[in-house]
Amino acid sequence: MNYWLVKSEPFKYSWEQFTKDKRTFWDGVRNYQARNNLRAMKKGDLVMWYHSNEGKEIVGIAKVVKESYQDPTTSDTNWVVVDLSPFKSLKKAVTLEQIKAEPRLQQIGLIKQGRLSVMPLTVDEFDLILAMSETK
Repeated sequence: MNYWLVKSEPFKYSWEQFTKDKRTFWDGVRNYQARNNLRAMKKGDLVMWYHSNEGKEIVGIAKVVKESYQDPTTSDTNWVVVDLSPFKSLKKAVTLEQIKAEPRLQQIGLIKQGRLSVMPLTVDEFDLILAMSETK
């Protein structure tokens, strides 16, 4: 299993809306590195959901339920989507400030490549963020 983080602006598509919808395809990615990350996602992988711009916090965990396929919002075959479904809401959101303050998370893509919208996490990073959400 692999672990990922995706970023969504809550005013465009929030975790709350996602949990109501129960499933979505992750579209609009127009960065080659993020696209390659989408292509690497496998069914069953877990994905942390980060609210960018507003909130700046990880709020939930989704699961990949369909691997990459052509982005239906464009005819350009360079771009793909994956289908995600909600897995669980975090007990307490983990803020970007908390992540930046944690020495073991200094190599996380959220800090090193702040503009990247889809990024891998190591199992240790994933587990640490999950633990932070349960102990704050």
